[in-house]
Parts: sequence; structure tokens; C-alpha cells
Amino acid sequence: MSSLLASVDLPPKKDTTTEVVRDSANYHPSIWGNHFLENASHDVKVHIIDGHTEQQVQQLKEEVRKMIISSTDNYSQKYNLIDTIQRLGVSYHFESEIEEALKHLSDYYHVSCEEDDDDLCTVALRFRLLRQHGYNISYDAFKKFKDNKGNFKESLISDVKGMLSLYEATHLRKHGEDILDEALTFTTTHLQSMPYFSSPLAEQVVHALRQPLHKGIQRLEARHHISIYQEDDAHSEALLKLAKLDFNQLQKVHQQELSVIVSWWKDLDFAKKLPFARDRVVECYFWALTVYFEPQYFHARRILTKVIALTSILDDIYDLFGTLEELEIFTEAIERWDISFIGQLPDYMKVFYQALLDVYNEIEEVTVKAGRSYRAHYAKEAMKNQVRAYFAEAKWLFLRQMPTIEEYMSVALPTSGYQLLATTSFIGMENMVTKDTFEWVFSDPKIVRASSTICRLMNDMVPHKFEQKRGHVPSAVECYMKQHGVSEQQTLDELHNQVRDAWKDMNQECLSPTAVPMPIIMRVLNLARFIDVVYKDEDGYTHSETVLKDLIASLLIHPVPI
Repeated sequence: MSSLLASVDLPPKKDTTTEVVRDSANYHPSIWGNHFLENASHDVKVHIIDGHTEQQVQQLKEEVRKMIISSTDNYSQKYNLIDTIQRLGVSYHFESEIEEALKHLSDYYHVSCEEDDDDLCTVALRFRLLRQHGYNISYDAFKKFKDNKGNFKESLISDVKGMLSLYEATHLRKHGEDILDEALTFTTTHLQSMPYFSSPLAEQVVHALRQPLHKGIQRLEARHHISIYQEDDAHSEALLKLAKLDFNQLQKVHQQELSVIVSWWKDLDFAKKLPFARDRVVECYFWALTVYFEPQYFHARRILTKVIALTSILDDIYDLFGTLEELEIFTEAIERWDISFIGQLPDYMKVFYQALLDVYNEIEEVTVKAGRSYRAHYAKEAMKNQVRAYFAEAKWLFLRQMPTIEEYMSVALPTSGYQLLATTSFIGMENMVTKDTFEWVFSDPKIVRASSTICRLMNDMVPHKFEQKRGHVPSAVECYMKQHGVSEQQTLDELHNQVRDAWKDMNQECLSPTAVPMPIIMRVLNLARFIDVVYKDEDGYTHSETVLKDLIASLLIHPVPI
């Protein structure tokens, strides 16, 4: 398929035959300074929680565990308890108990008719919880909420809790579930036009319309729901106290991890040596934290954070700073993966190349020590794939080519970085990750492709005008508009539809039986969630002094008041 040359659509790039003129995006410097350097220690497992707090947490966990396993005939109550535990961010302590309870609830649902099946809130909650845990529960239960004309009943509009529950459930729909598409439109329209009603329900509605639970970042949702739950007169004191103590306990662990990573980054001194690139290591740690927050994944978070940070620099080298000749040599250097090649690189690339090989040497040492040396091989191959795609995009810009949307996506999905990050996210995980896991992720499975699509298109739609002003690789927006001769708004509508469809693909791939274990699937899902939150209105990563700053502060600076 031939490219569409667009000599008038792309601004001139660098003239590599005369004096080199470097581009500059004028990225803002790091906003964090030395804030996270306090208490830096290479022992990320250092004991930072006092014994009294630890004892309290253990006692509260036992109380909550008893609440989950206690027998009750009130299945609505059980669904709500599980939902609350998950929303408060403490479900990772009770995974086996929750799975057993949901299996029992699922079995009961399939063999009997529940008395509360006419309650929209419970029906929608049951659907969402079971879908979240991989159960391919049918949407048929929602048909009873339609009238004889095929519309959702007007009487539902006054049931705010039910409408909110249905709204949240619709975000787990897959292809072909038209009733849930209709339900999303119905609930969104009426929840947006609701008159003022009592808090905290009002706050829940506003928050959900902004950020659906299924697409949200787990720790951010937990932080938000703690403030909601404590205003509920029927809240459990034990569960609320556990959520608060656990949040603060995890925050201290994450702060300690981040201090070590920031120390590593400061030693590299990229802010001075590579001043054209984005200095975003704290944001990179936050990115990794959204993939897995649980304490046992501290090695995995460290590896993933370093790779994200290096990939961000790579992106700026290829997209912004390097000449075509430099990038060609640099691409070959990474293909060879040999330190002896460093002498052929420009000075600024030498600095980065050394750091890149050092990080992957660290990965190799860790994986060999654990008897999983094959993981380092896949990690390197994923990085090589990333660089090949970056170079292909760079050639488009230097040669002033406008690819078709199909050509563009074949390269832009890899440059989104999400196959690289998905692969890297598995490196530090334990025994459930095998060689077959890496073969699976390298086979371009539907869920990884869907996650990459969400990342690429949301990334392209938000900052494309800013990017094009400085002379950037054409985005999906420009490629689609040029090829199909349509307006920008028509293009954005189409790309939003593709993002919507990608979420449906992801939801389908999360249902049992899954191609790989659910904890692995969750890493890919969580990568997409990061994009939905951070790129909803702007490129929150690049312009991190706005929305992302507050999100990071809420997780890594400000503890929850006890």
C-alpha cells in the first residue's frame, strides 16, 4: 500500500545536509524537585510500619474476613459488601474469600430466581461484579426493565442508585450487547440532568460520570471512595478503619520505593545531559503503580518504572531531537545491543545507550538469579521492536510522508509502547508468568492490541494540534482526515468509536476462559485504565503540572486522615 505524500501538510523538519537545527518542544521541567528523595535507601523492604499499626491492621482484616465468609440469605447485602471492599482498595487481602463468595453467588443465581431480581441496583451490581471476575453472565436480566415499546421504563429515572449501578455496569459490555449500549445512553442522559439530591450519592454520580469505575485507577478510586464511605451512616467501622490504615501503610511503602528510583534517576542526570527530553520519573512510577500497587510487586514496579522512563526519553530522541542519520545509527546500535558500538554514537546518545544497557543488565541479573533468564531475552526483543517502530515513524516525518490510516496504525500501535510495557510488566512477577506468557504477548493478542489502540488513539486525539505546530509525525487524526476527506470533528467521532470498540474487545478478553491467568490480564487492563484517566482531556503525562500533579499527590504525598 503506497503512502500519500503530503508536501503541504507537514512542516519542514531538520535539514540534515547543512548545520543541524534541533527541535524543541519546551517541555516543562520536573515539578517535584527533591521532594521524593527523603529517606532514600536501596533496601526497599525496609520496615517502615510501626508494630501497633500492623497489629491493628491484622485484627481488622480478621473482622472483615469474617464478614465475607459469614453465611447470609441476603444476597444483595453480600454483593454490596464485596463491592465496598473492592472500592475501598482492600480486596487484595481477601482474594480467595471473595472468589469463593462470588462463585457461590453465581451458582445460586443460575439455579434459582432471587427475590430482589426486580431491584435494578442489585441486578446491575451482580452483573458488574461477576463480569469483573471473569464470569460471562448474560445481560438478559436487564430486559425486564424495558417497557412494551422496547425503551427503558420511565419509572427508573427516579431510582438514582439503580441508575448509577446500571451506568457502571454498562462499561463492562462486549460487542453485540445493544441493550447495554442503550442503557449507557439512557443512564448518562438522565444522571447528567438529575436535580440536586442528597450527598454522598450526588458526589458519587458526578464522579462516575467523569470517571467510570471500570476504567478508573484502583488506588485513586479507593482514595475517593474512602471519603464517600465514611459519610454513609451504615458504614462498617472496622472496614473503614482498615481501608484508611491500609491506604496509609501502602503509601509509605510506595514512597520508599519511589525515593530509591528518584535517586537512580538523579544520578543519571538526564535533566542536564538530555535537556530536550521530558523529565518525568515520578510520573513514570505513578504509571507503574497503576499497573500493580500490591506490596509483593515492588521488584516489578521498579523494573517497569525504569523502562517507562527510558522509553519516554527514547520517544523524545526519535520524535524531537535526533537527525535521520543519527537515528539510523542509533537504531542499529540497539539492534546489536553491544556496548562496543557506543563509540559510533553522538555524545547525547552515548549517555542514553549506556543507561539503557545498564537497566537491561540489571533485569538480566535479577531474572538469572531467579532462574528465569528467558525473561531478559523477551524484554530486550520488546525494546528492539519499540525502536524499530520509532524509526519507521521518524522516517515519515523526515521524508514528509503522510501514511494512510492503515499504514499509520500498523506502526503507531507499537509506538504507543503498550506491547513493550505489557511485556515488561510481566518481568518481575512470580511463578504464574512462564515462557508461554511471553510467547502469548508477542503474538499480538486481542487484549494487548485493544490496550494499544486505546493508548494510541486517546494520545493522538488530545494533543495533536500542539504536536503539529512544532512539526510532528502525523497523528491518526491527520491521517484519517487526509485519507477520507472528512472534517476534524467527524474524524474525532470515528476515533472515539474505535476506542469504545477497543474497550469492548478488552472486556471480552477478560471473561473466562482467559488465554492467560487473570492476574496477567489485569496488567494489560490496568495499562488502558491509566490512559483513560490521564489522557481524558489532555496529554496529562507531558503536561504533568496540571491534573496528574494532583493525582500523584493524592496517592504519594497526602495520607488519609484517620
